[in-house]
Amino acid sequence: MNAYIFPGQGAQFSGMGLDLYEKSPEAQRLFDSANKILGFSITDIMFEGTPEDLKKTQVTQPAVFLHSVILSKVLGENFKPDMVAGHSLGEFSALVANGVLSFEEGLKLVHKRALAMQKACELKPSTMAAVLGLEDEVVEAICADVEGIVVAANYNCPGQLVISGEVDAVEKACEELKDKGARRAMVLPVGGAFHSPLMEPARKELADAIEKSTFNKPTCPIYQNVSTFAVTDPSEIKKNLVFQLTAPVKWTQSVQNMIKDGAKTFTEVGPGKVLQGLVKKIDRSAEVKSGEI
Repeated sequence: MNAYIFPGQGAQFSGMGLDLYEKSPEAQRLFDSANKILGFSITDIMFEGTPEDLKKTQVTQPAVFLHSVILSKVLGENFKPDMVAGHSLGEFSALVANGVLSFEEGLKLVHKRALAMQKACELKPSTMAAVLGLEDEVVEAICADVEGIVVAANYNCPGQLVISGEVDAVEKACEELKDKGARRAMVLPVGGAFHSPLMEPARKELADAIEKSTFNKPTCPIYQNVSTFAVTDPSEIKKNLVFQLTAPVKWTQSVQNMIKDGAKTFTEVGPGKVLQGLVKKIDRSAEVKSGEI
């Protein structure tokens, strides 16, 4: 079975999407439509902007979403997923790719999500840190013991976990994780605590927009970050999406469940190859490739 996976924030690069725009009239139409929907020329930033320009959350999220979704559309007959999943933001790309959300509805929600998360980041100093070389249970126990808000946020692959929370609590947790034998516990250059309770204001704001959006029956199951199992019921998909901002991204568990359900090939659709690397670390026998036109 073929699984298609969609990357999240951090996969962006200068010049992203330009090849699609130049090769495909359909891609041109969708990019031009996106500029109108967003009210600014995101294509200028994607095609010609600096890495610094692309790093702003309100730009990064729609940019990665557009690259992934437009690539899936341009692939046409070659895009035949039996199942889909997306890492954090990538879940929105996956939901457009499997027909749950329209292109326009998906882009509007991603734009809303980016602005809401940016706003939440500004309310309180917060950050994230990458932890390598420790078991999940050890990381979870240390986060629970540290004073303040710090939680496991991204279960990327065995031995690679990202924690998220208040700056002081994350820094304290990093010290304790190193004492416990972490190969690395390093604060990341991000402006906020994504997938933690500190995203609650953003979750509330996005929940309202998600509730008002039309969710269709998917063409194939999605393995969502919150539940990790195959989901096809639109109301359940909606509910999981609402909680995604404050809940951890259970990528390891999602990929394991996809493999258990028959996935043999994982095709990454969008910028970069980060997810292919994570899939190989989760299961060496899985075949991975990039979606290319």
